[in-house]
Amino acid sequence: MSLEEYENSLRSGTAPREPGALPPHYPSCFGCGPESEYGLKAISRKVGEEIHCAYAFSDKHAGAPGIAHGGAVAALVDDVCGFLLFVVREPAVTRQLEVEYLKPVLVGVTYDLVARVERREGRKLFISCSATSPSGEETFRGNGLFIIVDLSHFNQGQRDSSGGSPTAL
Repeated sequence: MSLEEYENSLRSGTAPREPGALPPHYPSCFGCGPESEYGLKAISRKVGEEIHCAYAFSDKHAGAPGIAHGGAVAALVDDVCGFLLFVVREPAVTRQLEVEYLKPVLVGVTYDLVARVERREGRKLFISCSATSPSGEETFRGNGLFIIVDLSHFNQGQRDSSGGSPTAL
């Protein structure tokens, strides 16, 4: 399937995905895009007013033997929190993100992440995300500020008429 066909299937709601999975932000999104060669390919779901994601890092995301790179962990937190747009039903972007690493994030271990909007002040969304290990221990967490934007914000990523990637969906 070509990129254009895939984008059209996302827009029409016919893109193949696991039952209950939210559509990716964009086909090549580093966090959730199925077309991102080295991306995380995380799959998130809306559960009530929260976003849930079960994720295991692979060796390609390691920063040390058997331990996920902190930047990959932060990218996962950012991506899962980004799916809160399905809760507020408006587009938003990350303004500030803080990740706290409580224990080593091990490769091959499935962590359960839960993100939620803690409060909203106008266009500001104050978000949180927590990740627990299979034993139930909180391993990492994040807090951030997301800003509600107009959809035209994403036109800034559009390349000129000579080709290249289209604007984010």
